[in-house]
Amino acid sequence: MSLPRIPNQRAIISRRKLAAAIDAVVADKGAEAGRQDIVELLRGALADGRAELRRRLEEKPGSGHESAHGHAFLVDQLIRVIHDHVIADVYPNSNPSAGERLALVAVGGYGRGEMSPHSDVDIAFVTPDKPTAWCEQVIEAILYYLWDLSLIVGHSSRSIAETMRMAKQDLTIRTALLEGRFLWGDQDVYDEAADKFWGELVPGTERQFIKEKLEERDARHKRMGDSRYVVEPNVKDGKGGLRDLQTLYWIGKYVYRVRSAEELVEKGLFTRKEYRSFRRAESFLLAVRAHLHTIAGRGEDRLTFDLQREVAKRMNYADRPGKSAVERFMQFYFLQVKHVGHLTGVFLAHIEEETAEKSRLSEFLSSFRQGKSIGGFPLVEGKIAAPSDNWFQQDPVRMLEIYAIAEREELEVHPAASRILRRDAALIDGKLRKDKRANELFLSVLTGKHDPETVLRWMNETGVFGRFVPDFGKVNAQMQFDMYHHYTVDEHTIRAIGLLSDIERGMLKEDHPLASEMLPVIKNRRALYVAVLLHDIAKGRGGDHSILGAEVALRLCPRLGLDQNETELVSWLVRYHLLMSATAFKRDLSDPKTITDFVSEVQGLERLRLLTVLTIVDIRAVGPGIWNSWKRQLIGDLYDSSVERLRLGHKSHGREERIAAKKAAVAALLGDEAHLVDDLDDRFDDAYWIAEPEDVIAINLPHYAAAKSLEHSLSIHTEYYEALGATLVTVIGNDHPGLFFRIAGAIHLAGGNIIDARIHTNRVGKAVDNFLVQDPLGKPFSEPQQLARLKKSIEDALANRIDMVPSLAKRPLKQSRAENFRIAPQILFDNDASNRFTVIEVNATDRPALLNRLTRAMFEQSLIINSAHITQYGERAVDTFYVTDLLGDKIVDQKRLDRVEQALLDAIAAGEPGSAKAA
Repeated sequence: MSLPRIPNQRAIISRRKLAAAIDAVVADKGAEAGRQDIVELLRGALADGRAELRRRLEEKPGSGHESAHGHAFLVDQLIRVIHDHVIADVYPNSNPSAGERLALVAVGGYGRGEMSPHSDVDIAFVTPDKPTAWCEQVIEAILYYLWDLSLIVGHSSRSIAETMRMAKQDLTIRTALLEGRFLWGDQDVYDEAADKFWGELVPGTERQFIKEKLEERDARHKRMGDSRYVVEPNVKDGKGGLRDLQTLYWIGKYVYRVRSAEELVEKGLFTRKEYRSFRRAESFLLAVRAHLHTIAGRGEDRLTFDLQREVAKRMNYADRPGKSAVERFMQFYFLQVKHVGHLTGVFLAHIEEETAEKSRLSEFLSSFRQGKSIGGFPLVEGKIAAPSDNWFQQDPVRMLEIYAIAEREELEVHPAASRILRRDAALIDGKLRKDKRANELFLSVLTGKHDPETVLRWMNETGVFGRFVPDFGKVNAQMQFDMYHHYTVDEHTIRAIGLLSDIERGMLKEDHPLASEMLPVIKNRRALYVAVLLHDIAKGRGGDHSILGAEVALRLCPRLGLDQNETELVSWLVRYHLLMSATAFKRDLSDPKTITDFVSEVQGLERLRLLTVLTIVDIRAVGPGIWNSWKRQLIGDLYDSSVERLRLGHKSHGREERIAAKKAAVAALLGDEAHLVDDLDDRFDDAYWIAEPEDVIAINLPHYAAAKSLEHSLSIHTEYYEALGATLVTVIGNDHPGLFFRIAGAIHLAGGNIIDARIHTNRVGKAVDNFLVQDPLGKPFSEPQQLARLKKSIEDALANRIDMVPSLAKRPLKQSRAENFRIAPQILFDNDASNRFTVIEVNATDRPALLNRLTRAMFEQSLIINSAHITQYGERAVDTFYVTDLLGDKIVDQKRLDRVEQALLDAIAAGEPGSAKAA
């Protein structure tokens, strides 16, 4: 196997010219004395070659194959020049023995001729027998030259026999040799090794190789997150990445001895169209990887947020209405890895059929014997298949029917059928979309009782889903360029449907007790499933996706067979699918006005239940770690308060019953100290009991009682809060203005970030403030010394032993992923959300010590903070404060509001990178 022809090779490197320059140095100084000059010549050639290849990539930013082959060609020429120089000038051997022969073999990706700018250089040095002293000297000299060029070299030095013996035992070595390409040296040695590999080692091991490769692939996918739709994907090793394409080629080459991916078409493993898809995806991924290496200046394969925008720019993506350049680039990226996923599934299933001595696709489809079938679809090895190649062409409704049967009967769709479905998905047109039976079949999949998530994902992979619901097709593979959403919009939606199904089937009672109780009594089950499908359907269109999505629902639901009431209900759910989370996380649930406003929009118990379940699955499907018990508590509290208001109207005794129930629950948690609930009843008002979770109150009360007994004016408690993956910090002391910002600053100085804060002043003027704290990596402080440091920092700050502003200014800003984003700061004032307080909502890029700067600015503007609600959506901080002036009144004067706004904007700006005021 040789490299494809490289256009204008000599512009990259001229081996003849470089060799002549080295010969001149040797003639002038000798090989040993001139070694450094030779290294400089080689370095110059490598730098010039890379510069030329970088220029070509900039000129043709999508030319992945050309770039990869160009870098392999550059390294080839350098190694050949080095080899010739070493055996001619450093260790000349005019009369080599039979054992003093050496073949240089490019292996791995280098052997395949696919190298990125900073890829490893993998070489096998092969000798006829055990390497002689001369061979070892030559190998060492070649390696030293390569190391001097700062190349990362993976190398082995073995005899032919040893190479074969180790390849039998080690899959990695066997795979590397599979890609082996003669590089330079003794051709006969290489030929003998290749003959033994293909003639003695490979035959009879094909099944084992496939099995091991699939196991290796599955382990790699699991390590990388097991989804091709993670928003910071690994281009090489991630699901749907280059390694998956290479796995196809490795298996095809091992089983069929093909020399190129194109030959897989001749073997019947790919159609011509599938091969073009293979090449297109491979070229794109290789180009992305080349840009990553170029930008990073090293071997970087992870497409992180900070690199995505730059790669998109280099590959000439531009902003479009509703979708930024980076989002358009990443959508195309995910479409390519989706193609890889399809190719992988079809190819591997088909090759397994082949190794089991089955015939090729056309023969396979015509070879069905009379056997069990369902609705005209035969079962092949327990999987639902198509009886003929034109089965779906005869009646395109069958493209929905096969999935409906698969979901209903809990069957897998045969890969051969998936292949035909992908080919024929283009037959889905406007007429089919209006077909009543087709819509009934689709709805039966969406609302299936067994595993709608998996079947919908199969539909999405073949393109049937996006064709049948074009609005869903528009969000296919669409990412959101932020740190909050872990998956593309389509993957997030399908996962949310899967979660809904799991909860309904009673599989997540422990995680979601509230939703598990609700689903059996919900009357509008179909509307709920359709609402989950449509809640993000209008993302990427510009404008509010909730409003636009509600309009889509009004148009699409009747087509799916929903009646007018269901359609209006779905439209309302989509329109307000963010209302419950926004209220729970950004508003004070102990304020009656919060509940009144929320209930006035919800209006009924059924809609409340539907919205609650939709909110839960939406948040949970965002990604790992997003849903936690803190959010469960807030959603549950809002639900309970809303049920109480809906059932009792404005009567207050329902609130009293809830508080009594919570007190009883806290007493149960306290055990022997249950008396504290009654002992401290005169200290804590209803707002405290409503706002705090039961387990936090069970921590606060003994702490407060101990501080009271010991007459401590300040008492600080730090505790690892395992359920939330955070540290609970409780500060009890005399309340005074500025307490909040000093605590926030002290926590930052101790290396912590506040992720939630609840501040209370009890009936005797004592502050009881609870903070949830994590380190900058999102981990809790759990070690005793960490907790002690946190406590000491707060003590010193409140005792004025720390000069806060200079101390914060000296503390270096940690590099944060959030710094790859820029959220335009926004300050919102709301005097209608509460009867007693002005509500200030601050939206800004999350930065270290942001909360300290905001609360200090409020203190300096003579505002009293009654409660704070700290929320993070990835890089976006949304902090809400309930405030009054010093007299306890709302802030209504516009000039005063303008001053507060400017002070908060200045505080945000002070934390921006590069700001002279940055803390």
